[in-house]
Amino acid sequence: AQGEGLPWGPHEWRARPGLGDAERLQLVRVTMPGGCAHRFHRHPCFEELLYVISGRIEQWVGRETRILGPGDLAHIPKDEVHGSYNVFQEPAVFLAILSENRFDGPAVIDVSEDEPWKTLREQGL
Repeated sequence: AQGEGLPWGPHEWRARPGLGDAERLQLVRVTMPGGCAHRFHRHPCFEELLYVISGRIEQWVGRETRILGPGDLAHIPKDEVHGSYNVFQEPAVFLAILSENRFDGPAVIDVSEDEPWKTLREQGL
């Protein structure tokens, strides 16, 4: 495993280039504290699956949102705007499975300050 601290919580990488044998996949376990968020963003080079292990998150995929709890899964198509918001007090732990693991260009593009995403959520996370 390879650890990484990001503003929306600690990441424990289990598969990525140089770590493990996966040819096309990345896997990271994220622990998102209550009140934190990975605000609206997109991944131009890969699709993503989010699988919640414990806790709950408000998961946005495009303009649709739902609360995910343990055992719930969200699919984010390639280049789709999405965001994960832990609006609850308890930490949320989830797996992010990403494909591809080798790509050109940025992995993440933050759009949280762009419209309509900037005003879509009324809460301040």
